[in-house]
Amino acid sequence: MLRTGWVPDVDVYALIGIFVAFAAVLTGNALEGGQLAALLDLPALIIVLGGTLGAVILQTPMQRFVRACQLSKWVLMPPPNNAGEEIERLAQWSRIARREGLLGLENLLDALADPFQRKGLELVIDGVEPATIRRLLETDSSTRVDADLAAAQVFKSMGGYAPTIGILGAVIGLIQVMGNLADPDELGQGIATAFVATIYGVGFANLLFLPVADRLRSLVLRESNNDDLYIEGLIAIAEGEHPRGVEIRLRGIAAPA
Repeated sequence: MLRTGWVPDVDVYALIGIFVAFAAVLTGNALEGGQLAALLDLPALIIVLGGTLGAVILQTPMQRFVRACQLSKWVLMPPPNNAGEEIERLAQWSRIARREGLLGLENLLDALADPFQRKGLELVIDGVEPATIRRLLETDSSTRVDADLAAAQVFKSMGGYAPTIGILGAVIGLIQVMGNLADPDELGQGIATAFVATIYGVGFANLLFLPVADRLRSLVLRESNNDDLYIEGLIAIAEGEHPRGVEIRLRGIAAPA
């Protein structure tokens, strides 16, 4: 569940993964006697990234594309996964409700900035039936999760387009090479430069776009699990379950996640 007000921490593990992937390619190139400068080609980069971005924009509704851009920061700065703290907080709410009644939870509303959390607690305070609370919150959660999964799919589409756009860039480069057949000394360098676009396409797709898509998908599903945890906690409170029972119930849900 996306919390507002949280201060993101850089995920060093993900950062290491990105570094290792690109470092391995560059190191292998160096060991083969290749020069770093041979892999740097601005026109090829423009063709691959620009073409891929344009194709994705064409196929993706603007709202989904904007959401994909917002989610991209989760790659290195994912939302916190504090299931233990969430369970403790819900157990505390249960103790307050047991001691003061459901209306005793009203003072907690001002501290909730997340609309999903606030709506859920308001439903409990208003005495809405637990089955209705579950239905309303699960609908909200499902709608948001589906939208975020569709946004993560944008990066998977980029991973599909990039290699093909890279081949297109290579063909464009070869066309330029064929136009200079009268100068054999330039053919080798020209052909090598032409295939840089293919490297960019395949490299960005498999080292960046596709891993990012899968990572975002896993994080969205993790947030969905947190939603389920919160919903179950509120249902337990609405049903008047003992605080200790609430905690045991929620820990059983959180363990698989």
